[in-house]
This record gives sequence, structure tokens and C-alpha cells, in this order.
Amino acid sequence: MTTDASDEWKQWHEHRTAQVSEPYGPLALTGTYWLEDYPEGRIPDIPGNWTADEDAVVLTAAEDDGLTVDGKPFSGGIRLDADPGPVAAARVAAGGRRLAVLVREGVWGVRDYDPDAPGRRAFQGIDATPHDPRWSVEGHFTPYGEDRTVRVENADGRHRGLGLGGVLAFTLDGQDLTLQVSVQDDGSLWAVFADATSEDTSYRFRFLRPPAPDADGRTTVDFNRALLPPCAFADHFICPFPPPGNTLGIAVEAGERTLLRRNPSASGPSVS
Repeated sequence: MTTDASDEWKQWHEHRTAQVSEPYGPLALTGTYWLEDYPEGRIPDIPGNWTADEDAVVLTAAEDDGLTVDGKPFSGGIRLDADPGPVAAARVAAGGRRLAVLVREGVWGVRDYDPDAPGRRAFQGIDATPHDPRWSVEGHFTPYGEDRTVRVENADGRHRGLGLGGVLAFTLDGQDLTLQVSVQDDGSLWAVFADATSEDTSYRFRFLRPPAPDADGRTTVDFNRALLPPCAFADHFICPFPPPGNTLGIAVEAGERTLLRRNPSASGPSVS
């Protein structure tokens, strides 16, 4: 079973590395622009005029702006909803770039994804610790009576709501531990956590996505699959920081730890 789990982890790691390095993966993000910061509608280095109008973004552009909408040259005006994803399917493009519309807590924005982004060109892989069965343990999920929302700082310095659906309890290294977790649409869980390795031998916080609990609340807590958050790949993501109680007092020396980037002044990759 250990060999099977190790092989599955290797496949997972290879798939994850390929996924984040796709042309419109997280490494391609070069900017997130909130329209409330640009009341005149002009976003630096992005063609067209972008304004928020209650439940949509209004884009106006001239033919020489070089924008396309749904793959066709665009001029005039159009109302845009938030792009549901994937980024490659974003409605608006400027050459090879994709301009994805998003909304967070009623604030509209535009994200600029460029396959030629410096971060994508410098990417050399994800530094991840090889699979170790001791980091995979049984957990028990206890839902809250009702969903809770806490305000937490995000990577861009703003505070936003983080929905929490319950507590995940588990025992690791002989210690009884808990994480506050969100419940996703498919029933799986999502935790934002930090630990004793954070900002030392791993990124300042990471994500964990345990599978949906069974009818008795049992699930697997596998830190071998701890994930770097999107903001580890590009500074323009707005990842939430861990909520209160989600900083573990142990060193989780497992899962994804840091990025490997090409160092222009050296022959080998650098760790960041």
C-alpha cells in the first residue's frame, strides 16, 4: 500500500506541476485591478475602458484597441459578467493575453494573464517533500450548526470574509489538532493553515483539501498533498491568510513547500 500511495503521490505531483505551468495557469497572472481604483475606467497597460455598473462590468473599446470578445474582433460596448473559468475561456483577450473579469464581495476587477509572464518563464518546478505515510492520518469533521464567516487578511492587504463550515480534528505526531475548514460545493473540505515551517522552509501558509467526509464524519487528512496557494505563484492573487486557530504548533514537513525558479545570474534554479 505504501508503494501504491507513493506512486499515486508522484502522479499527483507531476499533474500539479503541469497544471500550474499551463499557458494560463497561476504563473501567468501579471495583475489584478479593482475597478474602484480606476474611476475613469483606464487600467494601466490594458486596452479599452472598464467600468463597474452594479451587477456587471461595462467594457467599451475602439477597433484599434485590438481586443477580441468570444474570439471575434471587438469595438463598441458590452456588459460582462464574471468569468466562471477556466482562464483560457475568458471572453476578452488582447492578443495572447486573457483579461478575466472577477468580482469579490461586490467589488469588480480584471485580471491580466500573459503566457509570456516573467514568473512563468522563470518557473523550474515545485519543491515538494516525497510521500511519507506518517503524514496521512484519519480525521473527523464536525460541522457547525450554521456556516460562519470570519474576516481575515488577504495577500493584498485587504480583509475579506472567509466562510467556515466546521472543524476537522486529527492526531499527528501524538498531538490532537484541529483546523477550521470550509465545505466546498462537492462536499470536500478546504483549509488554510500555517505551521512551524511557515516562512522558514515552506511558504508562509498553505492549503489542504481533504475529501468529502463519510456519513460518520470520517475523512483522510493527508499533508503529503498540502498545496501552495495561488499567491505563491504570482503576487497578484488575493489568497486568504489562515483564520484564527489554523496555525499548527508542529512542523509539517510534507507536501508542497516552495517554488523553484530560474536564477538569471546563476546556472541552476533558486528556491523562493
